[in-house]
Amino acid sequence: MMAFVRRMPVIPTVLVLLAVGVMVRLGVWQLDRLHQKEALLASYAQAVSMSADAPWPRTAEAAEKSLYRHATISCASVSNATTKSGINAKGVAGIAHYVTCLQPDGSSADVVLGWSVDPASREWGGGTVSGIIAPGPRLVADPPLAGLEANARPDPAELPNNHLSYAVQWFLFAAVALVIYALALRKRLAGRDAEG
Repeated sequence: MMAFVRRMPVIPTVLVLLAVGVMVRLGVWQLDRLHQKEALLASYAQAVSMSADAPWPRTAEAAEKSLYRHATISCASVSNATTKSGINAKGVAGIAHYVTCLQPDGSSADVVLGWSVDPASREWGGGTVSGIIAPGPRLVADPPLAGLEANARPDPAELPNNHLSYAVQWFLFAAVALVIYALALRKRLAGRDAEG
């Protein structure tokens, strides 16, 4: 056994072991992220059932805590009317109509007015908007505005939680690296024995 260890190449072995250590650490990190994501999704599922309005978030941290809650804002003026692909409440693909609302305090909020099959932008002069805070953050109007149909309601179940598959992937990469290195090392040492 000691003779085998003495014949092992030191630098390649150290590099492979370091790489395997990094891959295992990445797998453990993905498992940690899995538990964090599960807790986050549970809090979002709880937010969906809350009836009280949340204040419109002013920071990224506040936005994360307010996602999937109901909110009401006041649009003093409207700008940046645009359209993006979207899905209506019945699951039909079409066009979601967005605007940026300037609120009375000077802050802005992105609002999804509603859904249609027509990409032509809709005129809407502002006013009170109630809806659900979705990632972005953006407020998905409920009820829809400007004569549009209802957009699909934001659903936390649509958020991906694939950290377990990433963890398994990293652990498999580590195992494969060890197997490949062991086979290469065995072949190299067998070649030396044949020469000696």
